[in-house]
Amino acid sequence: MGESQIISIGTALPPYALRQEDIKEFAAALFQSQINHLDKMLQVFENGLIKVRHLSCPLAWYQEAHSFAESNKVYEETAINLAEEAAAKAINQSGIQPDEIGMVIFISSTGIATPTIDAKVIQRLGLSPHTFRVPIWGLGCAGGVSGLARAAELAQVLNGKAVLLIAVELCSLTFQRNDYSKENLVGTSLFSDGAAAVLVATNACGPAICGSYSNLFPNTEDIMGWDITSNGFKVQFSRDIPSIVRRYLPELVSSACAKWDININTVQHYIVHPGGAKVLDAYADSLNISTEKLKHAYQILTSFGNMSSVSILFVLDSFLKETLSVNQYGLMLALGPGFSAEQVLLRW
Repeated sequence: MGESQIISIGTALPPYALRQEDIKEFAAALFQSQINHLDKMLQVFENGLIKVRHLSCPLAWYQEAHSFAESNKVYEETAINLAEEAAAKAINQSGIQPDEIGMVIFISSTGIATPTIDAKVIQRLGLSPHTFRVPIWGLGCAGGVSGLARAAELAQVLNGKAVLLIAVELCSLTFQRNDYSKENLVGTSLFSDGAAAVLVATNACGPAICGSYSNLFPNTEDIMGWDITSNGFKVQFSRDIPSIVRRYLPELVSSACAKWDININTVQHYIVHPGGAKVLDAYADSLNISTEKLKHAYQILTSFGNMSSVSILFVLDSFLKETLSVNQYGLMLALGPGFSAEQVLLRW
């Protein structure tokens, strides 16, 4: 059987679009009596290149402390609506019928639900009740790339039916009102909400998914993830991530290319997760490429912030809309909890 291809991509955003300077003012008022040298630390809002972010609730909602149950209820309601919107767009663009979708993979790390969100989305979209369901939780920012890799693999066993990959992240709902740590302040300057859906099948004519490569770094659990508290998810990430990228990424990409039996010089395009301005700069430095090669990632970061697993699917959508198909290789890359790296090789 031939390679799996991307048929279409749909995206969705919550209604509250906020300017970065407004969120900065919110954070300054909230943390002013709790964090030393706050003025200096607030520079992260200006240095991160972000101009606008979309949130699930109006800013006033975040001024109040919420229990995990309250925040998670908002997650369930909002995630279902955004997942349905993004998936419906992908299906409408594709021209395929709902009964041609054989599997739904659902990616998220910012809320929990049982039954998982995909169960309700399948019903809302009118998909077959026999649709296979693969909910995947906890991959964080790496979830979009890993989910696409699994979609490509599983499409191979569906007898021509498509896989619908849906990623939803409502990072803002994990905000901890009474957490005055530097990590929470940085997270407040960076994270945002959104959803994306990708249809993948073996009988399409879109970008080919040629291979994937995963790497888990041993004993690095404290670099990125959540601490689960009575109030929900408390953000945990290391300031050393850009230096980790510079140190390990060249070897990781070389190893992936060796597995795929291609020369790294044949990779002409880079579709990377916009984890932050410093991380994108580290990608460019370590891969010895110009920042122009990462322009789609920079654009998504500026316009939407960091939507965790969803962001790279926005980057992929932007790249495909603006790039002519000339049968060249493109590398998708994201880092996530574990600490881990996920790569996918495309041909477009």
